[in-house]
Amino acid sequence: MNESRLQQRSSWRNLRENVMHGVFFICALASILAVALICVFLFANGVPAMKEIGFLNFLTGTTWRPGNDIYGILPMIVGSLYITAGAIIVGVPIGLLTAIFMAFYCPKRIYGILKPCTELLAGIPSIVYGFFGMVVIAPVVLDVAKFFGADISSGATILSASILLGIMILPTIIGVSESALRAVPNSYYEGAVAMGATHERAVFSVMLPAAKSGVLAGIVLGIGRAIGETMAVIMVAGNQPRLTASVLEGIRTMTANIVIEMGYATGLHREALIATGVVLFVFILIINLAFSVLKRRKDA
Repeated sequence: MNESRLQQRSSWRNLRENVMHGVFFICALASILAVALICVFLFANGVPAMKEIGFLNFLTGTTWRPGNDIYGILPMIVGSLYITAGAIIVGVPIGLLTAIFMAFYCPKRIYGILKPCTELLAGIPSIVYGFFGMVVIAPVVLDVAKFFGADISSGATILSASILLGIMILPTIIGVSESALRAVPNSYYEGAVAMGATHERAVFSVMLPAAKSGVLAGIVLGIGRAIGETMAVIMVAGNQPRLTASVLEGIRTMTANIVIEMGYATGLHREALIATGVVLFVFILIINLAFSVLKRRKDA
């Protein structure tokens, strides 16, 4: 009797495991299918528009004038790169140093306050960030620029959008980087200290390099959010489809271009906006691919 009960329990356990394996497999397939459908939709609708406009004309054209069927997205590509680079310059150093402080330096009493605050940043809607940038950051940028003699009439600039996006990517970088730093075995730190390293040297020369994969993952996720952000950028970037070399001028990003005009676009105009989404999608793929290659080289 006991053997038969054990066999029944074992068979039920195996059945449950097989069922759960099937559920997990279906979920994985659903995720892959979702990505595949997005790719098919974007490329099926965007690539024909690129062919009709001309790939070079579309990617390198400097004029966006839908009323005349002129679709050049180079100003939007450059605008996205400008603002993303600015967000990286602002957000990555602050986020990484904050993560190091929270993991190795922060007292428990302060940590209990700081940790929920950083998590709260991730839950604030983009539109609220946009209002903050429009009411606080843009006027400050305008006043500071005029104080130093810059001739500008609005604070809705590349600099304002970069500062705002730098703030928005902080919770992603801080959360992922801190988790990566805490995942490093404490024996690494103890071994460095035992060999005569100071606390700072052990943290920056041993613990941080050991957590580089997780830290890079946090930075890549932050970059992905920065380059894909829309509402906040629309409110503080100026939305001017032009090429500029000054961070004190307004510009339009690819995401803003799609959101602003998709509501009334038809025909080739609508397909050109979808093609802009294709370019944005390719940018994200390139960023993720570069991260994967960099990670493999460092792990090798």
